[in-house]
Amino acid sequence: MKAVGYTKSLPIDDPNALTDVELPKPTPKPRDLLVAVKAVSVNPVDTKVRKRAAPPAGETKILGYDAAGVVEAVGSEVTLFKPGDEVFYAGSIQRPGTNAEFHLVDERIVGHKPKTLNFAQAAALPLTAITAWELLFDRLGARPSKAFDPRTLLIIGGAGGVGSILIQLARRLTGLSIIATASRPETQAWCRELGAHAVIDHSQPMKPQVDALGLPPVALIASLTNTDTHFTQLIDILAPQGKIGLIDDPVQPLNPMLLKAKSASLHWEAMFARSTFETADMIAQHDLLDEVAGLIDAGVLRTTLDQTYGTINAANLKRAHALIESGKAKGKVVLEGWS
Repeated sequence: MKAVGYTKSLPIDDPNALTDVELPKPTPKPRDLLVAVKAVSVNPVDTKVRKRAAPPAGETKILGYDAAGVVEAVGSEVTLFKPGDEVFYAGSIQRPGTNAEFHLVDERIVGHKPKTLNFAQAAALPLTAITAWELLFDRLGARPSKAFDPRTLLIIGGAGGVGSILIQLARRLTGLSIIATASRPETQAWCRELGAHAVIDHSQPMKPQVDALGLPPVALIASLTNTDTHFTQLIDILAPQGKIGLIDDPVQPLNPMLLKAKSASLHWEAMFARSTFETADMIAQHDLLDEVAGLIDAGVLRTTLDQTYGTINAANLKRAHALIESGKAKGKVVLEGWS
């Protein structure tokens, strides 16, 4: 089968940063689905792993987490899917990735693809939808109710992949007021289009901008990027007994003692935790993705696909990695089909 991988951790402009390879078609284990991959999207985790995790000498590492495709075969213990089912999922960081024509994935972290989306539109969603859902409801403890909630959610980096679905989830499924941050006119417009009540510029002092809005207290903060840069500002903005949730990898250590005066709390969201440790509630990601698919099909949520970069090959994936690394991506970039 065709696949795209790498043998050394190299800058994305190196000719060998990602290469086209041929690999044997894998065989499913008892709880695995063998999926014929139709579309993939690229996330910051793809670029981070490529730069930091070189495979053993003589081996090729396959990246890719988001995928949409068709179940080709199932393992002996699979109960949730059958061959021919259209699926979408974010995979596991412990296994070979989705940048391959055929891919193995545990059925407990797979959802049925939204019927109203094509494969490219569906591939944009899984990793970011899981991350945003777990961050909002499991880590920050937002209430899934449309009743008025006298609190504000501040989303740092609202136009990125996670922010683009988090804004929608918070606006459509909770009664929170939502402030997103974005620093460019096009990304600010994107956040408003997705449902943010207000947008501020994180490249400028944020507290005066928040105060000027006159919204309820910022009791929840989702910091999706540059947390170490903004951390002291976020604590200043946060209401007493509030919560800060983050998903990024701060370069500088965070000082949790700064939270004490406000009796505030800090929460990490790592969407691969359930699949990495095969937690007892691992199947929650299957249920979550099926619920997201239902919300998409009901018109409550929309895909966050922004750009399609052509077929799945090394050249196009390198372009996508470069865009992610530039920090200028809006929504999600997707590749579809094999050439």
